[in-house]
Amino acid sequence: MIEAECPALLIVDLQNDFCPGGALAVDGGDQVVPVLNRLAARAAALGFYVYASRDWHPVDSLHFAENGGPWPTHCVAGTPGARLHRDLALPSGAMIVTKGVARDEHGYSAFEGQVTGRGALGDDLVARGVDHLIVGGLATDYCVRASVLDARRLGFGVTVIEDGVRAVNLATGDGTRAIDEMREAGAHIMPASDIL
Repeated sequence: MIEAECPALLIVDLQNDFCPGGALAVDGGDQVVPVLNRLAARAAALGFYVYASRDWHPVDSLHFAENGGPWPTHCVAGTPGARLHRDLALPSGAMIVTKGVARDEHGYSAFEGQVTGRGALGDDLVARGVDHLIVGGLATDYCVRASVLDARRLGFGVTVIEDGVRAVNLATGDGTRAIDEMREAGAHIMPASDIL
C-alpha cells in the first residue's frame, strides 16, 4: 500500500514498437498490459491522476542508428509503431506525455516530455500536488530507469511496479542492475498486488 498524500500512476512507453512484433521489441513487453490496466482502473476509481508517456521521434532523429545513434528506427511520430498498445486501457482523463520530439533529443525520461496542453511533466505534477509516482512500463533499464531517477532527483516518492516492467537486457542483467540502481536512489520496488 502506498502512503502518500497525492500519488499518480505513470505508464512509460507502452507502445507497439516496444512490444513483440515491434521495431525495438522488449521480450514479454506486452505482458505488463493487464497489470497496468488493473492499476490504471484502480487509480482512476480512487481519483488518482494517470499519465502515459510515449516516444514521438522525428524520422531524422539522432537517436536512430541510421543517423549515428544507438537504436533501430522506432516510434516515429504518427506511425503505427508509435501508438500506445491497443490493449492498454487508459481511463478517461489520462494525460499523454510526449517526449523525444526534437532531432537531437533521446527522450529517455518522461520528465523530458510535455503533457498535452499543460507543459513539462514535472511542472504539471507539482501544479496538481502530486507527491508520489507509481511507475510501470517499458523498458526497465532505459526509459523506466531514467524516469524514476529523475523523479527521485526532483523529490518525488516513487514506487516501481515489479511485475509491471520489462527490460531490454542488451547485456545480461541490465534489468536487475537498473532495479538495484532505482532502489538505491530511494524508489520502492513492489508487486502490483501490494500497491493501491
